[in-house]
Amino acid sequence: MLTRRQILTTATVAPMLAAPAIVKAQSWFAGYPFALGVTSGDPAPDGFVIWTKLAPKPLDPHGGMPMVPLPVKWEVASDDRFKTIVASGEATARPELGHSVHVEVAGLQPDRPYWYRFTLGSDQSTRGRAHTLPLSSASPTALKFGVAGCQNYEDGYFTAFRHLAREDDLAFVYHYGDFIYEYKQRGPDYDKDGLPVDQVRQHVGQDCFDLTDYRLRYAQYLSDYDLQAARARHTWFSTFDDHEVENNWVGDFDWKDAPPEVFRLRRQAGLQAWYEYMPVRAALLPRNGIITNAYREARFGDLLSIDFLDTRSFRSDQPCDDGFKTHCAGIDDAKAQVISAEEESWAVRNLSRRQAKWNCVAQQVMMMSLDRRRYADEKEKIYNLDSWAGYEVARKRMLAKMRGLDNVVVLTGDEHQNFAGLLESEGKPVAVEFVSTSISSGGDGQDLRAGSDLMFKNNPQLKFLNDQRGYLVCDVTPEAWTTRVRVMDHVSTPGADINTRATLTVPRGQPSISIA
Repeated sequence: MLTRRQILTTATVAPMLAAPAIVKAQSWFAGYPFALGVTSGDPAPDGFVIWTKLAPKPLDPHGGMPMVPLPVKWEVASDDRFKTIVASGEATARPELGHSVHVEVAGLQPDRPYWYRFTLGSDQSTRGRAHTLPLSSASPTALKFGVAGCQNYEDGYFTAFRHLAREDDLAFVYHYGDFIYEYKQRGPDYDKDGLPVDQVRQHVGQDCFDLTDYRLRYAQYLSDYDLQAARARHTWFSTFDDHEVENNWVGDFDWKDAPPEVFRLRRQAGLQAWYEYMPVRAALLPRNGIITNAYREARFGDLLSIDFLDTRSFRSDQPCDDGFKTHCAGIDDAKAQVISAEEESWAVRNLSRRQAKWNCVAQQVMMMSLDRRRYADEKEKIYNLDSWAGYEVARKRMLAKMRGLDNVVVLTGDEHQNFAGLLESEGKPVAVEFVSTSISSGGDGQDLRAGSDLMFKNNPQLKFLNDQRGYLVCDVTPEAWTTRVRVMDHVSTPGADINTRATLTVPRGQPSISIA
């Protein structure tokens, strides 16, 4: 129920309507209020977060909403026809949070699907499907989940998300970040003859600097029904990488060299928008301009323990002014860090507990230190300084903690390619890393980039490489971890088919990869 003050505030939008009439009158909204869809996330054995956002005109200021809080009803059912409602309530969509709704549902049964929906007045949202985790004491015999991220709207269509929505029996999707790209509309690309061609799609708005900019960009991305389909169909574990704020930001540093106290304002806006649009718990609401505890753990019984890292918020500035460069002294800085000391202690403690048959480290930037040379005239090794390779002391310290575990799989994104390889400590493999390609970033791609043969030659730890768009599907059993690399031939036009490019298997107890 709206208060008297809220009714008066709303009078400029809907004069002479009493509060109940305001909520009930569908015509009061300029469009369907649930235009950005629904999703669920951060599952637990007894529940999950369900999310929606009121935005009848997503690309208008404030999504076409008045600046008043509104009550939104929600329901969770044990069947997709909503015959048996197992939880329900009312949440407040507040203008301070862009009229987003985050409901932390609890009291549900473990390891089973549920369906949910929202209602505002006479409007009802699409229904979403969510899945709880098994109890930590359970012994599941199988787990299947997806890995996806890096979705530049201008580079291609989100067809991969439509395929991901159709993947059966996924317990969850891990989204490693780069949900949006903060750039304004860019200039033309060039075809094979060097002639200008338009982008596949175009960003609206300027480079993202303030909260209004970021909200507009998320609204544009989430107006895509392929993305909405994947969000409604599966439960998500969401993390952020750089483009949720700015390309290659770390800590208080940005590549445009804004003063730290100024950049923090931009970071605060970007992270608030990320929170508003992601199905995450209130614990991840930014405080004092940063999300201090974005890293978190999930357990799938005694089969899998996952640690989701935050490799941006507390990282030292990239050495040697960032980029792809040859070795410099900064790479070996003993004080440099990728994650905070507290986060590192937390991750190491979780790995050493041996609570599950598999340990997974889900994070954003590549942990393998690859020689990036692709051309014969490149004489010295080249490193990606925005990856763990730019922080060699911290990287070696983390890998040393994996020695003897023989059950660690690292999941990564950011590279816009598929990679699979071995992580080594003192010359011996201690873990396997799977790097998921992008949903659209980088455009159509091809099976292998030029110079891939040299990459394989210079990096014996690298076992698989591919440059197409898509996502990963991971099947985990007590005996083996199998990753299917799902790719498409193109994203420049909608409707591409998807296929499995490779099936990569890791036997438990032996950090190695077989390829089929």
